[in-house]
Amino acid sequence: MNEFQVISHKSNQVTLTNQSHSMYGHIRILEPSIMNVKLSEKEEIELPTWTVTPGDTDLPYQGLSRQFMKPFSCPNYDFINNENTIEITTSKLKLIIEKKGFYLTWYQLKANGEFEEVLTDRQTQSYKHQISSNHPTCHYLQRDEAEMYFGLGEKTGKVNKHGRRFRMMNIDAMGYNAETTDPLYKHIPFYITYKPDIEQSIGIFYDDYQDSAFDFGQELDNYHGAYRYYETKSDFLDYYVIGGPKIKDVTKQFSWLTGRPTKMPQWGISYSGSTMQYTDLPHSQKLLEDFLNQCNQHDIAVRSFHLSSGYTSIKDKRYVFNWNYDKFPNPKEFGKSFVDQGVQIVANIKPSLMVNHPLLEEVMEFNGFINDEAGEPLLVQFWDDQGYYLDFTNPQTITWWKEQIKTKLLENHINCTWNDNNEFEIWDSNAQVHGFGNGGNFNDYKSIMPLLMMKASREIQMDYHQERFPYVISRSGCAGMSKYVQTWTGDNRTSWHTLKFNNQMAIGLSLSGVYNFGHDIGGFSGDKPDPELFLRWVQCGAFYPRFSIHSWNEDGSVNEAWMHPEVLEEVKGAMHLHERFVPYIQYLVGQAHEAYEPIIRPTFYEFEHDEHTFRDGDDFLLGDRLLVCPIIEQGQTKREVYLPNNEEGWINFHNRKEYEGGRTITVDVALDHIPLFVKKGTSIPMYDDDLKVVEDKRF
Repeated sequence: MNEFQVISHKSNQVTLTNQSHSMYGHIRILEPSIMNVKLSEKEEIELPTWTVTPGDTDLPYQGLSRQFMKPFSCPNYDFINNENTIEITTSKLKLIIEKKGFYLTWYQLKANGEFEEVLTDRQTQSYKHQISSNHPTCHYLQRDEAEMYFGLGEKTGKVNKHGRRFRMMNIDAMGYNAETTDPLYKHIPFYITYKPDIEQSIGIFYDDYQDSAFDFGQELDNYHGAYRYYETKSDFLDYYVIGGPKIKDVTKQFSWLTGRPTKMPQWGISYSGSTMQYTDLPHSQKLLEDFLNQCNQHDIAVRSFHLSSGYTSIKDKRYVFNWNYDKFPNPKEFGKSFVDQGVQIVANIKPSLMVNHPLLEEVMEFNGFINDEAGEPLLVQFWDDQGYYLDFTNPQTITWWKEQIKTKLLENHINCTWNDNNEFEIWDSNAQVHGFGNGGNFNDYKSIMPLLMMKASREIQMDYHQERFPYVISRSGCAGMSKYVQTWTGDNRTSWHTLKFNNQMAIGLSLSGVYNFGHDIGGFSGDKPDPELFLRWVQCGAFYPRFSIHSWNEDGSVNEAWMHPEVLEEVKGAMHLHERFVPYIQYLVGQAHEAYEPIIRPTFYEFEHDEHTFRDGDDFLLGDRLLVCPIIEQGQTKREVYLPNNEEGWINFHNRKEYEGGRTITVDVALDHIPLFVKKGTSIPMYDDDLKVVEDKRF
């Protein structure tokens, strides 16, 4: 009964079914290094895709058919239908399918022209149909102890995820432990397998929006040998295998597969002020004006301000799109005053209307909320009260959302949106959506709700300002979010521990197609940072494309550049250095857009030939030529730095001392900077000290 036979082979697609026709398998040959596998009980998967949008593919709100082939090159391939197996071979990949049971083995082309095995289904029950009809949808693969697993987007802990188990779902994880907490804010079910013994890498992406789980060796079962798995609440399996052979090959192709990363205005890279306390307190407008005055007084360049949700408050609750006129007597004058000073306001907006919201009835009238099983608006926990989540699969909701942004924000010179608290935490498994007229279960759409929200926000900003690349930021998201927004790693907790592991979390995002991001500098929640921690966080954060000091300290204090006079000059120096690096970071944003290259990179991204770069470390690359070595230990006076092996060597950014690559050096740790090394023979575009002229600094 588990024998699979080919029932169709045409247009780069092979369709198989078992004898009872209770399971269908589709293999699509899309690119020389990309194939797609679909397994379902129906002949076709009806739910569209919102994440597979290769290159510049336009994404309609209602999604795209999972069968569409237009954006792909659909290369030539060899097809052999043997008695017991099926072989599909492109110029880069080979797939062998065992007909009995449907077991897949993947091979990748080596430099010598031979194919080598790189990915193999577990040979004892790898899919649901091999286990039980009431087992969750799953995919079990063989695991080798030497393998390394990178990716999954925004996940805690070390860069190599081997031995960890993760839930893939969007959740508001305020104050998370950056080493252990799981899950977090983003849903990116993609990872790279690196096999060091053969120096081959291969990626796998599950195009799925339901809650799911990955296990990379935490689970052990005597009957099956070493294995890893993916398990989902969806009733189908739809995954893409993305060949290397290098890690950078997989990352760039995955970025292409999920859509071209957007560019943004250059001011979006410069320092952005932010704190929750300013808008939570009375006379918020005066506090924000004082903030700009302080920046001017201390000669700190600031180009934007993230306006927290307190501007919408009624008493102690937040009501999105509602202006609190006690705090902001004249929003239009407020917005214009900031814009006239060269500072853009990025306003916080949330996808839920609290009970008693002034605009609640407007949305009720067109049934614009996510509903319960009976078709009534579903009231759920939101913040410290209850609210109704907007349904972005309803075209009327999208239209209403855009109109609110236009009239409440854009017409008040508030030109940018901060899409926040958009994890859509609905725990009712029977919740329903409009589904663009088709209806549907909310859980099928869960992780793409923030994507549709940010898409709507971006479109109205583009239309209103006739701007091709507006600034939009979102906390939550899924694969493909880089098409629309900058992001950050959510509400981190103030500690040296967080500073260390936020940098490692960054690598997971960068290898998963999310390139334009940063962290809340200084830590968002918990105690305020002491002078040394605050300084080291600013010095590290200065090398990220999102550079914002943002906080909600438990003692009511505010993280500001001038909060610790004893390190003020050093903090100002780091912030000034960030502004000098803006041309280089903007160049890297352009490279992400043009060439699908990450901005923040692990050292092994550029130096995969050097096995030392795969060892646990705290250093990272900004682009392909600047090695950043954060100080993540209190009171550190010396720092060991491993300089990746290259032919050119390295130059100390601060004193121009030259070093050979492939060696560990010890450098003295100064208070006024962190160690930086530039690949010898390269240049970095930087502003001069007056931030007026861009110079090409040669090293």
